[in-house]
Amino acid sequence: MGLPKITQPLYSLTLPSSGKEILYRPFTVREEKILLIAQEAKDIEQSILSVKQVVNNCLQDQDIDTMSMFDLEYILLLIRAKSVNNNVTFAIKDPDTSEEVKLELNIDDVIVNRNPDHTTQIRVDDDYVIIMRYPTINEYLLLMKDMNNPQTEFQIMISCMDKLIKGDEVLNFRDFSETEINDFADDLSSPAVKEIKNFFSTMPILRHEVHYTNSAKTEKTFVIEGLKTFFS
Repeated sequence: MGLPKITQPLYSLTLPSSGKEILYRPFTVREEKILLIAQEAKDIEQSILSVKQVVNNCLQDQDIDTMSMFDLEYILLLIRAKSVNNNVTFAIKDPDTSEEVKLELNIDDVIVNRNPDHTTQIRVDDDYVIIMRYPTINEYLLLMKDMNNPQTEFQIMISCMDKLIKGDEVLNFRDFSETEINDFADDLSSPAVKEIKNFFSTMPILRHEVHYTNSAKTEKTFVIEGLKTFFS
């Protein structure tokens, strides 16, 4: 008789980017090993790939390659809460005293922060509006690899143009060739490009502040922002 297959419970969550409800399970020892290796590597790109693998393992029937980065970060936190507990204890180095400070975070307190100036609708002219989509995890990784290349930034900006709307008419950019889309983007006005850049700079972000007092009796704030904080 073989060993039994352990069945994991399923939980639901709402994706911050779309409001869609999805199912996930807690991570097991297999996924915990992946996260530990990623944390020890101190390489943010490798960490993101590892987190992507863990989240992909724990989600039910979801295409993780189409998810935004802040979706991935949010899902990881919820999986961690169900897998271990809501409290995360970690240490930081105080920038003023160089002392090691132990902090505690309640995952339930971490939320996706939304900028009130953020919009996915870009006004092209009096007739047309572009609907933007959030960059995927793979696009985020591409940006990290080629961070100082303006051409890469421009191509990802173009790839995140999802729909073009004029009244009741809806055009999907995916139905057009790369040449047609590039020609369209080349004709955009400076105000429209500025709005698109604002879309990226004001995107929702997983952010939380932890307050503490260092040995010099100075009140300080440590900002948790995205996966870089957890894998730094």
